[in-house]
Amino acid sequence: MDKQGHEKFRDSIGTLTSEGKRSWVYPKMPEGKLYRYRKWVSYILLAFLFTAPFISIDGNQFLMFNVLERRFHIFGKIFWPQDFYLFVLMMLIGVVFVVLFTVAFGRIFCGWICPQTIFMEMVFRRIEYWIEGDRGKQMRLDKQEWNAEKIKKKGLKWTLFFIISFLIANVFLAYLIGSDRLLMFIKEGPLAHLSTLVSLLIFTGIFYFVFAWFREQVCIIACPYGRLQGVLLDNRSIVVAYDNKRGEKEKGRAKFRKNEDRAASGKGDCIDCSQCVQVCPTGIDIRHGTQLECVNCTACIDACNKMMDAVDFPRGLIRYASEENIEQKSRFRLTPRLKGYAAVLFILISVLSGMLFLRSDIEANILRLPGQLYEHKENNIISNVYTYKLINKTSKDFENVQFRLQSHDGSVHTVKSSIVVPANGLVEGTLFVEIDRAALENEKDKIRIAIYSSDDLIETTGTTFLGPRSYN
Repeated sequence: MDKQGHEKFRDSIGTLTSEGKRSWVYPKMPEGKLYRYRKWVSYILLAFLFTAPFISIDGNQFLMFNVLERRFHIFGKIFWPQDFYLFVLMMLIGVVFVVLFTVAFGRIFCGWICPQTIFMEMVFRRIEYWIEGDRGKQMRLDKQEWNAEKIKKKGLKWTLFFIISFLIANVFLAYLIGSDRLLMFIKEGPLAHLSTLVSLLIFTGIFYFVFAWFREQVCIIACPYGRLQGVLLDNRSIVVAYDNKRGEKEKGRAKFRKNEDRAASGKGDCIDCSQCVQVCPTGIDIRHGTQLECVNCTACIDACNKMMDAVDFPRGLIRYASEENIEQKSRFRLTPRLKGYAAVLFILISVLSGMLFLRSDIEANILRLPGQLYEHKENNIISNVYTYKLINKTSKDFENVQFRLQSHDGSVHTVKSSIVVPANGLVEGTLFVEIDRAALENEKDKIRIAIYSSDDLIETTGTTFLGPRSYN
């Protein structure tokens, strides 16, 4: 094949025909060691996904992302809008982590961890194999006329797809509004919460559309990560790769013939069986090299190894390898680029760990009441009025909350005689700070106020205190 013909596949994605129409992918059911490993990883991640919103730590949901109420639970810890800087840091860490692993190991996240791949390959496609059969049977079923057999199989498949999509939508909702509220909605019935039911059906429709029809197009067209890898990969990145040196040799690939001296003939070890193409969930030919559509799912590795065993050739014609490894037989090593990403990642994780360690259970804000100056009271006492807001980030109540002046000799008086900050809640109010004029150095002093729950110090915060101008 000439170079122009060999590169023709790069002109369009593999799931489009020459007329620009959708070319439906019928991947052969994969089998092999790596597929078994992927199944175990997928089942563990699926178990985590479905159970995480129903696990509680100290009364807090293990994972929850309540965007509407701006309250997030991560590993049982509550984060509020005031902790947004921590989310920014977490997102930066996630981006650097993905970049680092992509540079080192290609699109391995897509094939092993991505929820889209796990649901598609380990749930929906396995149901499809169970009902309709493998690749050949699916193709024949789609081509045949609508009869009782086809209606039965398609109807059963689509019904199961809808039920699973509805279940996924419910779990997704549990992450958004909390599992306790979701279970309460279920107990009270859908008619009592029609808006929630409509939202569930919309999400169900989206999931059904993705897994029943859009499928691999999510990875190829919609997901930006596939295009990102083209920028991040280099010839040292480890990806699912075809060993063209061994597979092609001098005379290229050719069909296998029994008792043939393959080495003497100059033919490559690739027997052109197309099993790697038939098993690919995105419909590409890995022998063309690294491609946008490849999600590193390793299905082609298992298929190729099986064929190599059948013809008594060494395994590894398709394997995890870098272009440099195939061309020069060099081993993987940390490049300056990888070391740089790793250093940045380590610094970001260290900073986040420090911030999380120093993060207090109470968020306290004390601000002077707008438009109010100081008040001159008897015995040369200067008084300022403030508003306070206390946000409880824990699942326990803070009772008998008191304010004490830490930086100056003086007193703090609250309008409320007894202050309780409820779990996961906030309290607002007014307080007065009184300081002897002799203790003030300037007309605007910085003061520190300590917040106690009974006799336990729970937070300190600062504010400004206005006093009369000194003419000394």
